[in-house]
Amino acid sequence: MTDSVVIALARFLPDARRIAALLDADVMEYRAEIFAEVFPKARRIVALMSMGIAVRGIAPLLSDKWTDPAVVVVTPDFSYAVPLLGGHHGANALAKELEALGLIPVISTATEATGHDSVEGIAEREGRDIVNHDSTRAVNAGILDGNTKVYSVPGPGIVLAGPDVSILIRRGTYAVGIGCRKGVTEAEVTRAINGAFAEAGIQKDEVMLFATTAKKCSETGLIDAVASIPAPLIFLDDDTINAQVPRTPSKAKRLGLIGVAEPCALAVSKHRELIMNKKVFSKVTIAIAR
Repeated sequence: MTDSVVIALARFLPDARRIAALLDADVMEYRAEIFAEVFPKARRIVALMSMGIAVRGIAPLLSDKWTDPAVVVVTPDFSYAVPLLGGHHGANALAKELEALGLIPVISTATEATGHDSVEGIAEREGRDIVNHDSTRAVNAGILDGNTKVYSVPGPGIVLAGPDVSILIRRGTYAVGIGCRKGVTEAEVTRAINGAFAEAGIQKDEVMLFATTAKKCSETGLIDAVASIPAPLIFLDDDTINAQVPRTPSKAKRLGLIGVAEPCALAVSKHRELIMNKKVFSKVTIAIAR
């Protein structure tokens, strides 16, 4: 199955095939279980049917707007393309693609509906990921009010950002949580990173970012090792770390933290899924999430 799927009632299959040809998508005939089968696999879904059927089909499957697929409903009269789910996450763009077939996109997200960019749209256009997802509501509201500013920080540098500042970084798959002993050297951190990546079977260019506790912001060995990869290294506050649910216990409790490597990896990952539990490499502890 491709990452784009067109689901249609039997009587609408000819039009569904027109959409599929445009999008290079698969066509599937509607049945009661079809959304449950397609939802975990597809990135984009076009539903050629009434809005009510589509809503009832996807409602029990909704999980997280950052991971759910984009869903667009095409009305049975083949007039309108209506983003139903994930407007900022691909559905608005998908509806606009369907203009090529004469369909009218019906955009309801406040930013795009009023002719503005959203922070998610900017990230997509620039080929970047948003680190702190919770910031986007305030940032998009600021865009609507004309208060949001965009800054480019080429680095090396340190950015102290508030909760209403979206941080956009290079696109990647994995988030690496990393902790270390005081005074660790660059060489020790580099060996640990290389060992962890070899064990996990991932490449450096697949890494989105590294994260650690703000208590390690003066560890030059850690900072220099990550800078040589290169990938961003961000320092997380205690509340962000302690809001996570790590898999394994940690001695970081003496620092007032639930852990370092695992909760840091989870906090900044896309899917909140550990692919490597924390592992100690001499003076360095690493966990990897996706």
